[in-house]
Amino acid sequence: MAEAGHRMCQESLPVLAHIWLVYNATVHGSHTAVFLFNLSTALQRREETMTTHHARSLCLLFFLSAFVILVGDGRAAAQGTAMKMNNSDPSDSTGQTRTYYIAADEVTWDYVPGGVDGLTGKPFRSVSLFAGGPSPDAKPVEKPVSTSYVKALYREYTDSTFRTLKPRPAEWEHLGFMGPLIRAEVGDTIHVTFRNNGSEPYSMHPHGVFYNKDSEGAPYDDGTSGADKADDAVPPGGTHEYIWQVPERAGPAPGDVNSVMWMYHSHADEYRDLNTGLLGPIIITARGQSKPDGSPKGVDREFVLWFAQVHEEDSWYVKRNLPTVEKDRAIPSLPTSASTGAVYPYFVTFSINGFSHSSMPLRALTMHKGEHVRWYLFSGSNDFDFHSPHWHGNTVVINQMRTDVTFMAPMQMVTADMAPDDPGIWLLHCHVSFHNAAGMNARYVVTP
Repeated sequence: MAEAGHRMCQESLPVLAHIWLVYNATVHGSHTAVFLFNLSTALQRREETMTTHHARSLCLLFFLSAFVILVGDGRAAAQGTAMKMNNSDPSDSTGQTRTYYIAADEVTWDYVPGGVDGLTGKPFRSVSLFAGGPSPDAKPVEKPVSTSYVKALYREYTDSTFRTLKPRPAEWEHLGFMGPLIRAEVGDTIHVTFRNNGSEPYSMHPHGVFYNKDSEGAPYDDGTSGADKADDAVPPGGTHEYIWQVPERAGPAPGDVNSVMWMYHSHADEYRDLNTGLLGPIIITARGQSKPDGSPKGVDREFVLWFAQVHEEDSWYVKRNLPTVEKDRAIPSLPTSASTGAVYPYFVTFSINGFSHSSMPLRALTMHKGEHVRWYLFSGSNDFDFHSPHWHGNTVVINQMRTDVTFMAPMQMVTADMAPDDPGIWLLHCHVSFHNAAGMNARYVVTP
């Protein structure tokens, strides 16, 4: 029996090697072909003197190498298919058109609405230190300061007349000063009619989705002109139609959960526009993974959180909000009398969705034990917009890793899934210590 197996291996190896040679020369090119040619030649020369042990070893080697190469070919083919899907022509869209009417409006925003520090439960003491005189030795003077600022915010309307604001649903109250949520599914087209009710040129620039040059919303020398530049900076009182398509590469990638978040923001003057407040979220679900309300299948609750350092002195409304800022000589408040850490004056705010010092209403971040909760997190674009969101009481899964803290670089986006199992009122904050001390925190509720 063993001798028969020996003869079968001995006689079939040269033939199999020649067949394998032709396949690999075609698929893998000359280097693999040369190796297999040499292997085939060696097999023929040793055919007569090959022992049973040699035959078995070479059989095993041959079939193992074939298996490895075929598996590699299969993985490469799968990756190629995925790349083809991700690079599919957006014009092949067979989904629906989702229409939004969004305006940039001037709004007064309070970073501590209600005037209560949610962490202590006591009235928030809004004060700052100022230079007491021209002498460096002058004793600093403490003065009250406002937590309210005029901003330009994206707001949603019911139709193209822009006369009636569309009410924000209760489940999205937590968005705070962010713009309205834009939803779509892979294969859809997003159509935004934008009206600039502000006092400066603004735009809407999206991340992730597909757009032509007339819907990019960013001014720079890109070789275009005429109608392709009208989207770059919409003048006060102006209107522009932005059309964004949602191909496969705008949706979840292989290994992602079934929805991902992008953002849109004004890019006419990116630095000042973002500090003025013009930013909002986009959530894209995988093809066929949307429920009737647009939310991803299998998810019970969604939250979008923007961890942002905002420089109000660089807002377009600095002259209205801080008319004497250049001569006030505000002094950054140090954590301790001997502190050398990074600190900022009072008009540089640290908030989550525009809520500082846990002033976001508890009802806005409430969920039930056992629900599938999806958190979409992203950060701002200023000098210290590096954040470490941390959930007390519960854990999340991010990129198939369980954790209760994550990290975000400026404008980075993260998706985290939670199955809350610990009821109570819990702290959610940035773990960069001075950010937390400056007010970058909120509380969330898990009900039994």
